[in-house]
Parts: sequence; C-alpha cells; structure tokens
Amino acid sequence: MNKSTKFRTFEDLECWQACRELRIFAAKVCKELPKEEEYRLKDQILRSARSTTANTAEGYGRFHYQENIQYCRNARGSAYEVLDHFITGVDENLVPEDALSQCRILVEKSVKLLNGYIRYLESKKGRG
Repeated sequence: MNKSTKFRTFEDLECWQACRELRIFAAKVCKELPKEEEYRLKDQILRSARSTTANTAEGYGRFHYQENIQYCRNARGSAYEVLDHFITGVDENLVPEDALSQCRILVEKSVKLLNGYIRYLESKKGRG
C-alpha cells in the first residue's frame, strides 16, 4: 500500500496480518486431525484462531481507542488459546511436535504485534 494513501483498513495492521498467518496455519493443521476430533479439538482450534483476526478487525471498526484496546486484548487471549489447544493436541498425540513449535512462533509474533498496537492505542487514547 502506498504510504500516501489516506484510507486504511484493518488489513493493513501488522498485528492482524500476523494473526491471519496463525489462523491459516491452524486451519492447515486441523485438516490433518482425525475425523472424531471434528467437533472437539478441531472446532476449538478453528474458533480461537478465527477469533484472533475477527477481534482485531472488530476493534479497528469501533473507532474508539478503549474499545479497540479491549478487542485487541481479546485477540491476544485467543492467540494464547490457540497455543493451549496445540499443546493439548500434542499431549493427546493428535498434533505433531513440529506443528506446536511453529504455532509457538506464530503466537509469539502475533502477541508481540498486538501488544505494540495496544501500546500505540493507549498512547493515542490520552490525546484524543
């Protein structure tokens, strides 16, 4: 996107992009889960992974700093929930260790960027 472009969307947020990477990765891993996990672990992973991007987008659309911050905190919590589900998957021999390692990297990146965006919003909140 050209920096001079005035209209920006949630898709331009690095934190949303990182959460999207996490969501896509989680969906890919879920395709490999056994059929009997369709409405158990698979459903939980997909819901929490989708929540990371959805909450970031919804917060962006609120146009109020404090509400945006809260939705980003929800997205951060959902990212950690994805990680917990992957740990459960490894513990129950449903998810390979290397997938958990990759999940940790993606969650760490998402959380780091969400924390940075939250700090940015908090700094703007006092001014606007």
